[in-house]
Amino acid sequence: MTSIGLISDTHGYLDPAIFEHFKNCDEVWHAGDFGDMELVKKLQGFKPLRGVYGNIDDKAIRNIFEEKLFFTCEEVPVMMQHIGGYPGRYAPGVKKEIILQHSQLFISGHSHILKVMYDDGLQCLHINPGAAGKQGWHTVRTIIRFAIDKKDIKNCEVIELGSR
Repeated sequence: MTSIGLISDTHGYLDPAIFEHFKNCDEVWHAGDFGDMELVKKLQGFKPLRGVYGNIDDKAIRNIFEEKLFFTCEEVPVMMQHIGGYPGRYAPGVKKEIILQHSQLFISGHSHILKVMYDDGLQCLHINPGAAGKQGWHTVRTIIRFAIDKKDIKNCEVIELGSR
């Protein structure tokens, strides 16, 4: 079983509570808009880090992370893209990529809106952890912790970090 800490839209702000909430996680996944390299380095020094760049991320971050990331965690094919939309309102090309890659888990960020939705048509779970940073229109900063056990995605917990 792999335990994952999922975060997005930090915009250069890394709440110290994240380290406590993710201390038992095997990996941290960041769905884009890191904000700066110092934040990337802190996460890389903490846990193995997977991520994609977001629309506010600079060239240094874009040299490390891709716009789209496809990988398998345990037995679950995963797709991650910062600006990805959600079931029924995917960003252009996302639905096609999910189908092509047979993704069973689609992670996105950008909207600052926490969403956990299952797409019955694609048989794919969509997760957007909301925003953990202090910039944007969200009122509560959020992250998600979950696990992947072979083919099962389970133990999903939404963690509120407090007001923006």
